[in-house]
Amino acid sequence: MKKTLTFASIHFTIAFSVAYVLTGDILIGSLIAMIEPMVNTVAFYFHERLWQTVSYLKKKNSATGLKTTSFAVVHFSVAFTVAYLLSGSWLVGGLMAAVEPSINTLAYYFHERVWTRKQSLVSAKQALQV
Repeated sequence: MKKTLTFASIHFTIAFSVAYVLTGDILIGSLIAMIEPMVNTVAFYFHERLWQTVSYLKKKNSATGLKTTSFAVVHFSVAFTVAYLLSGSWLVGGLMAAVEPSINTLAYYFHERVWTRKQSLVSAKQALQV
C-alpha cells in the first residue's frame, strides 16, 4: 500500500498542474486533479495486483518498460474520460490524456525503478541475515 500511496501523491501533483494550465479554471482544474488521480490510483492498485498474480506477467515483473507501457494505456483512458466528462471539451480531454499521462508515465518509470531497487535491497539484506 505504501507504493500505491507514494505514486498517488506524485500523480496528484502532476494532474493538478496540468489540469489547471489546460483549463485556466481553478475549480475544473482542481476537480480533474482530484478525481483523475483517485480513479488512476484504484487502477494502479489493480494493475499491480494483476502483475503480481497472473503468472505470465509475474515472470515479466522486472520488465519495467513493459509494465510502464501497460499502465500508460490504462492511464491515458482514465485521463481522457475524466477530463472530458468534467470539462465538456474534447480538446481538454484529448490534451489532458496526451500530456498528463506522458508526464506521469515518466514519473511511473522512475517510481517503479526506485521500488524495484528497494525490494532488491530488502531481499539482499534478508539473505545476509540468514
